[in-house]
Amino acid sequence: MNAIFQANQYLLKRQVFALTGKFRVYDSNGNLLLFSEQKMFKLREDIRVYEDEGKTREVLMIKARQIIDFSAAYDVIDSASGQKVGVLRRKGIASLLRDEWDVLNANDAPLGTLVEDSMGLALLRRFLVSLVPQNYDLFIGQNRVADLRQNFNPFTYQLNIDFSMDSARQLDRRLGIAAGILLAAIEGRQE
Repeated sequence: MNAIFQANQYLLKRQVFALTGKFRVYDSNGNLLLFSEQKMFKLREDIRVYEDEGKTREVLMIKARQIIDFSAAYDVIDSASGQKVGVLRRKGIASLLRDEWDVLNANDAPLGTLVEDSMGLALLRRFLVSLVPQNYDLFIGQNRVADLRQNFNPFTYQLNIDFSMDSARQLDRRLGIAAGILLAAIEGRQE
């Protein structure tokens, strides 16, 4: 596996004033590790993640299975091997009030869940979009393996991705980073 996916701390930034969604992922020292740019006018989401802004080496693909789906499923694929890492599937109706996702392994078997921190704060966020930062917890079974926490900043979207509580490395970091990129992309569309 690529060394980029071995760290415990990442910072994802979404460029706010761009026609397409542009995402940059940095390490804890501020070094750019990953870059992604959404394509405009795509009916079926197909996000490519590269090692640099020049897009010289693709490392991940995040592909929607359906064109429009309320409970959308996104396959996360390692670009080098072509192998599926896992699946992130949004829980349709449940996500209206509080974002919830199923995390599946490469064989589509349940692995864990990704949930917004609290129902009360989730409802508040629906009305005060940029004033209440989002926070998501990723669980494998009952074990919390990742924290995806948005920084409060009304002018830019920044998401801290923290895997430090996953000392047993139950979660593939590629799947966790893909979850962060998807959350930033969906939040960008809602704004």
